Amino acid sequence: MAKKVDDSILDAALNQIRNNCNLMTACAGEPLNFAAANVGGANYLAGVAMSAADFTVANGVTSGRKAAVASKSGINVTNTGTGDHIALLDTVNSLLLYVTTATALGLTAGSSLTLGGWNIEIADPV
Repeated sequence: MAKKVDDSILDAALNQIRNNCNLMTACAGEPLNFAAANVGGANYLAGVAMSAADFTVANGVTSGRKAAVASKSGINVTNTGTGDHIALLDTVNSLLLYVTTATALGLTAGSSLTLGGWNIEIADPV
C-alpha cells in the first residue's frame, strides 16, 4: 500500500516554525528546553532576531518540503564556548521550536558570528 501526504500537511509544521520563530541561538551542547537555549540559558552563546521573512517554504531537496533558513551575519557572541547546536525559539510563548547540530566552532564573548543558511526538511513518507 502506498503512503502519501499532501504538501499542505508538511507545510503546516514548517509554517509553525516560520510564523513563530523570533530568535535563533547558537548553543554549546544540545539545549533540552526553552530556558537553556534562550538568552542567559545554560547553553546560550549568541542569538539573532528572526522573522517570517527569514524562512522560505518550498519543495524539499530530495523529497517532501523544506523551510530554507536565511543566513545571518554580525551576530554578537555573548558567552565563550563551543557552538555546536542551533536553536529556533518562540520567545512570546516560551517554546523551543527546533534544534539541530552544527559544525563545532569555538566562540569568544565579544566577537562576531555568521550563521550560514540551512534547511529544515520533512521528507515524503516511504
